[in-house]
Amino acid sequence: MSMFDLTGKTAIITGGNGGIGLAMARALAGANCALSIWGRNPEKTQQAAASLRSVTSSRVYSVSCDVTDRAAVEQAFAGTVQEFGRIDGCFINAGVGGGGRSSFLDRPFDEWKSMFEINLDGAFHALQLAARHMVANAKAGRPGGRLVATSSIGALFGAARNEHYGASKAGLVGLMRALAVELARYGITANTILPGYTITEMTEQLMANEKFQNAVLPRLPMRRFGKAEDFGGIAVYLMSDASGYHTADNFVIDGGYTAC
Repeated sequence: MSMFDLTGKTAIITGGNGGIGLAMARALAGANCALSIWGRNPEKTQQAAASLRSVTSSRVYSVSCDVTDRAAVEQAFAGTVQEFGRIDGCFINAGVGGGGRSSFLDRPFDEWKSMFEINLDGAFHALQLAARHMVANAKAGRPGGRLVATSSIGALFGAARNEHYGASKAGLVGLMRALAVELARYGITANTILPGYTITEMTEQLMANEKFQNAVLPRLPMRRFGKAEDFGGIAVYLMSDASGYHTADNFVIDGGYTAC
């Protein structure tokens, strides 16, 4: 369908070298979107880019970037603009999980700070540069742009020993809703995706734990954990012209877990 054809559009995906980010990238590439894949591991990022080039004729640019480093983010963004000329979408997917290993009572401040530096400060760096670029385009007569952040259902309900993770992901929700209001006048949309329990490289050990499965799967109406590929379609929709009037929303994709 033409409204989902992303030919001529370019998107950045932070944390795009694995898991949900890479699955989103594959779906976007399949819709002919040009991509800038950012990841902290250079070899893994290059491998991800090579795999994407095998499924699209659009250009794929890979960048080694630690999103907690403002200078590195600025360099990655400038390189992407130089490569493509224009950025139409920015998908914030770089992040870490909490792991549930420490009680809040014993949480070292350094651990709290590190979580926010990656999950929230890293998002700030990339989103600010993308928003500035998109606003400048709008003022030059080329409005539009898509900002999308991957949060978590951990932003909606309490998870013991994961308060730092939940707080960082809830912060993303608030940030994106505020951006949606501020940037709407420029034709820019801002939305958040909240995955439920999803099998990725970061979570596969937890999902394989029998005790965890017995506790969680009976509460899942779909009776399965999510797969990274379950998030490809929403990425294409949010990047496409079909979502031009859809902003400030939270897309909960969790197999019905939060409905129970």
